[in-house]
Amino acid sequence: MSKFWLLVKQLYVQKVKAKSFIFSIVLYVAVISGVMFWSDIKEAFFQEDALKIALINETDVEIEALFESTSDIQFTFPTDDVEKVEEQVINGEFSAVIFVEDQDNSLTAEIATFEPLTFNDQQSLSATLQYAGKIYEVQQLNLTAEEANKILQSETNITMKSLDESTSGKSEDEKAAGIGASFLVGFLIYSFVMTFLSMITTDVASEKGSRVLEVLLASVKPATHFMAKLTGTFLLALTQIATLLVVQGLLFALIDGGSKWEVVQELVNELSYSFIGYSVAFLLITIILYLILGALLGSLVSKVEESSQAMMPAMMVGVIGFYVLISGMASPDTMLIKVFSYIPFTSGMVMPLRIGATDISSFEPILSMSILIGTVILLFLLSLSFYKRSVLTYSSGGIIQKIKTVLKVTT
Repeated sequence: MSKFWLLVKQLYVQKVKAKSFIFSIVLYVAVISGVMFWSDIKEAFFQEDALKIALINETDVEIEALFESTSDIQFTFPTDDVEKVEEQVINGEFSAVIFVEDQDNSLTAEIATFEPLTFNDQQSLSATLQYAGKIYEVQQLNLTAEEANKILQSETNITMKSLDESTSGKSEDEKAAGIGASFLVGFLIYSFVMTFLSMITTDVASEKGSRVLEVLLASVKPATHFMAKLTGTFLLALTQIATLLVVQGLLFALIDGGSKWEVVQELVNELSYSFIGYSVAFLLITIILYLILGALLGSLVSKVEESSQAMMPAMMVGVIGFYVLISGMASPDTMLIKVFSYIPFTSGMVMPLRIGATDISSFEPILSMSILIGTVILLFLLSLSFYKRSVLTYSSGGIIQKIKTVLKVTT
């Protein structure tokens, strides 16, 4: 086995057995599962008794059928005196009493409580009253409750057609799915970039600070060491991604009868093959870009304590890209999103949002990808050349001063 693959194997085996590697996978699974299973978690840990509501009908119409009890709200229709019902509210037998009356063929409601309702309970109750009021007004047209409900629940089937052959008109559902999927891609890129950028920077800085590199580079060329670090860390990233996908997929397929897996399938069905392909490509190439930058930054510092300072600019660029992605989820067609979708260090997080949530021509993602690949190649050549000269150069001061020292000593 060549020296290159020995170094790759040593780094890969060491990192894949580390507790931090396992912990990071568990953390990713916990975060994604927490989002997907939040309704079940909320029901299990924060389950509350149904809201008991007394409703007094002061109209001339039987409207009890408009107020169906649910798991959140339980309606009762007492016929006792108002004073007695209010006394029951004060005693806690009911959370509130609602007085409903007709005013110009529209429902008006007054909610009386003793203990203030929570914000969520107020929202649920208001939504129920608003919906019942709409059905009540429709019923004034002498329609049955079923006919009124059919009218209110009807939806228009809308499709999009683009007369520009260079773009594909996406439906609202497709764009919504694209926004959700692009956020997941951006989150993974941000998480993996921060994790493996820090890993490769501190690894190189640690070996350099402990003078291990001086011994190692006596038998291995700096270029071989540089490539081994990149390859081993990238393989580790691929392992983590694959493990995360398998574990998360099994959880979605096995828990709750596979209901969440069906949700994932519905989401994927709304996505185009081009979006999935571009997202995977942007994810992998962006990780490579930051790994190259991380190895270079690690070679500049003289000890591991300085690594956090060295990689701070790169981490800030990643943070900026992630926050631009979040801001663009509400409005993905802004100029800010367009600009950052072409910047190599942020395009991996932002361009998938434009591909999935906007109607762009096929040329734009190709251009962004080309810029990213070109930047990776250029940064690799520059970093490799600089790595050979900086990895055994020790200096003090900031990053700019270290670069000046390396150039001064080696030229």
